[in-house]
This record gives sequence, structure tokens and C-alpha cells, in this order.
Amino acid sequence: MGRGTVSRVINGSPNVSEKARDAVQRAIKELGYVPNRAARALVTRRTDTVALVVSESELRVFDEPYFAGTIRGIGSALAETGLQLILAMAQSREEHQRLQHYLTGQHVDGVLLLSLHGADPLPGRLEAMGVPTVLGGRPVGLDPYSYVDMDNRAGARQAVKHLLGLGRKRIATIAGPQDMSVGVDRLAGYRDALLTSGVQELVAFGDFSEETGVAATTELLAAQPRLDAVFAASDPMALGAMRVLRAAGRAIPDDVAVIGFDDSKAALLSDPPLTTVHQPTEQMGRQMAQLLVARINGEELRQPVVILDTHLVRRESA
Repeated sequence: MGRGTVSRVINGSPNVSEKARDAVQRAIKELGYVPNRAARALVTRRTDTVALVVSESELRVFDEPYFAGTIRGIGSALAETGLQLILAMAQSREEHQRLQHYLTGQHVDGVLLLSLHGADPLPGRLEAMGVPTVLGGRPVGLDPYSYVDMDNRAGARQAVKHLLGLGRKRIATIAGPQDMSVGVDRLAGYRDALLTSGVQELVAFGDFSEETGVAATTELLAAQPRLDAVFAASDPMALGAMRVLRAAGRAIPDDVAVIGFDDSKAALLSDPPLTTVHQPTEQMGRQMAQLLVARINGEELRQPVVILDTHLVRRESA
């Protein structure tokens, strides 16, 4: 049997007879053959590796439910393709520059980017160097070719309208960072809901972590001791808010209703269980990976931008 036939079987080519394919696969199994990825990469210029770059600290990535769900979705989609996933975290400009040098040096076939802050130049530079790139979340100040995002504005609007429907009159929000579209959009949804309600805005800011939820709620109570509802732009911030409210002697939901955004496991286990906006993080990860694989394979994307629906999950906190 010729070397070319063996190569076509290993690389999944359809131009091989079933008889030849079976013979090659039996031989591979008997010999315990493993393809030499380095040698293959020299010929195909493919590394069979995809990088996931997260612009956050390791503590945030491994602590917050959003990242865990998205990474699970990415991993499950790539497992179906045989592509390997490497994870990189980079926050500073220096870290981004080092990472950019690596990512454009033919070490990976494509890049997934999560949690970009501001008008980050990295996606544009990767695309300019011919590295297929897909983003998780629409970045502020950029118009990338391909990204997957949640309908954050609609989710926040639904949450605050629910609070208004409960008769709450002093509704605060703990907004996320305003250098991220997710933070901007959830604050916009809060403002949409209040627009014709006659309820005044009461806004504090956090970075989606529980610690900033604690600090923001302390600030909000000082500004409005009689507040009767809090919409937090993440579940961890909502849980931080609940800690402060309980310590201040405010009953949840009788005195203050609380709604988060994530629908994390922690929301279900909180006391009382947290009403929250569900966002399909695993689906987001899968969609990101599928779009990137299509780009790596040179396919034209019919829908390069995907926006996923969110919905309110009602529990005892509101």
C-alpha cells in the first residue's frame, strides 16, 4: 500500500476506498502509531491548536461562573473536531504584546477572545496577521468581524421591569465595568425600564465580583437608606449585596428585592434563592468554537455575529 494512501486515511480524506481505509486503520491500531504533529504542521501549516485568551486575572477566571460555563462550551465543541485548546490570561499591555507575538508566530490555527476591555487592539492585529479570530462579547469601540454575545440589554430590562411590577419605587443597580459592552448594555437595560416609570436612577459600579457587590451596596445604602430593590449586573455582585443588606437588618425580599444576572449554581443555593437572568454561557462557548473552526477551514460565515437570548428565572429573592 502506498504512502499517499496511508496519508489520506490519517488526514481524513474521502478519496480512499473502504477496503484501503480499513486496512490502514487496522495497521495503525496494531502498531500503536501516533501522527507526528510537528512534521505534519510543516507540510499543512496547521497546528491543530486553538488559543483562548481571557483578559482577566486567574482569580476571576476560576472564580466566576460566566467563565466556567463558556470554557465548558468551547471545550465540548472543540472535542468533536480533534483541535487542542490552550488557555492564556493577559491583562497588562506588556502581557498582550508578548501574547500577540506568540499568537501570530504560527503556533495556533485560530484565537478565541473573552472579556476584552475598552478598544483593545489585539483582535484587529490578529486579523491583520491572518489569524482567524472570534470574540466572546461585543467589545466597546470596536466592530469585529465575528463575535457571540448575550442580549444583555433585554435581560436587564426584563429584570428591572419585574421589580417595577412588584411595586418597588427605589430601585438601585450595581452596574458592571463601563469599558466592557456587557457592563454598558446591562446599565442601558436598567435605564430603559425606568424611562417612563417615574423612578429615579440610583447607580453604583462594580467589576462583577462579590467584593465589589459588597462595596457598591454599602455606597447605595448610604445614598438611599430606604432603597427597596437592587438589580446587580452579575450573580456574585448580587450575593455581595445580599450580605450587606442582611447585615443592615433588611429582610429579602420583604424590605429589599434582589435580582442578579448569570443564573449560576450559587444563585440557586443562596438564602433566599436568587432571582436572576439566565444567560446560556455553554451555548455561547460552543457557538464561538464552531464559528472559529469554520473560519479556520476557510468557510464563509453566513452569520458571523450571533446574539443569544436571555430570560428571567424567578426565585424567592424578588
